[in-house]
Amino acid sequence: MRLKAKLLTVAAVPLLLSLALIATAVLLQQNRLARREHALVEGGYVDARRAELRNYVELAMSVVKPLVDSGRADAATQQEAMRLLASLDYGNDGYFFVYDMHGRVLMHPRQPDLVGQDLSGMRDPRGGAPIRDLLARAHAGVGYVEYLWQRPSTGQVAPKLGYVVEVPRWGWMVGTGLYRDDIDAATAQLDAQASSNIGATLLWIAAIACGGVALISASGLWLNLSEHRVADAKLQLLARQVVRFQEDERAHLARELHDGVTQAMVSAKLLVESAIDQLERERRAAPPALARSLAGLKESLDEVRRISPRLRPAMLDELGLPAALELLGREASVTGPGRIDVHVVGQAFDLPEEAKTALFRVTQEALA
Repeated sequence: MRLKAKLLTVAAVPLLLSLALIATAVLLQQNRLARREHALVEGGYVDARRAELRNYVELAMSVVKPLVDSGRADAATQQEAMRLLASLDYGNDGYFFVYDMHGRVLMHPRQPDLVGQDLSGMRDPRGGAPIRDLLARAHAGVGYVEYLWQRPSTGQVAPKLGYVVEVPRWGWMVGTGLYRDDIDAATAQLDAQASSNIGATLLWIAAIACGGVALISASGLWLNLSEHRVADAKLQLLARQVVRFQEDERAHLARELHDGVTQAMVSAKLLVESAIDQLERERRAAPPALARSLAGLKESLDEVRRISPRLRPAMLDELGLPAALELLGREASVTGPGRIDVHVVGQAFDLPEEAKTALFRVTQEALA
């Protein structure tokens, strides 16, 4: 893995881990708050329903209290009391029921087919014994019981909260109940809203994580491009320095050839020519090797004189690029298969040293 990728990984991994820990903490906290809110809302609804049921039963008992307190326990009196209780229904599913203390149904306005049946051993779909639990609460005086019962308006079994009291003089259990599926629906809606809020929070955290990673990646890309630009600039500078060094060395070599080697070869050539002239004046034949040496010196001197300007023509530094290009053209016309003419159009202006050198070398390579 490249160093830049490692740096990006080192920058991104802690960010992602931190956001993951934050998301976990937020999720746990929101779940805890959602459960607490669920419990508070459900408890508030249940408390309100319990108070409502107690008021209903107290109202119903106040209606039949004169008959109970009359001291009569005959069937007619009890039938009148049950008739009054049956007339006190409220809403679609609100009614009062009467059982004896053994679990036999005495009055049930919404399910009259149950009258006369002993339901003390009945089980609801969850396995509970609602009538037995209601009787136990009634034996205790008053009490609340949660159980499953058939809703008269729909025929569906639903959770119900019942409240019962005992009528000791007649051996009755009187009570009523309210179905709590609306409470369950309200708390379910609350849970769904809490889940939606948790999901939205996690999405925000995920979006922040993606944005952070994207920002880190963009920063890495910008850093990479910036470093590339710096590297390119350094490479260009290095290339210019190399070219300048080469040109300086070529100029130095050209001067050495012109001022040193050429002068030495000219001196040697003059000495050889002087020796040949001396022998001719003495009417002696010059050795063939001496003539061949003179010819070799001439050829070598011409070659040095040809190479020296090509290494770094002094004309390029002294007279400028147009004159140097004209020199290249003349040399190419002499050594090449055809004639080359160089024409300068317009007014020549001075160029930077690097530009002049580059144009001269390009022309030199093109002619070669």
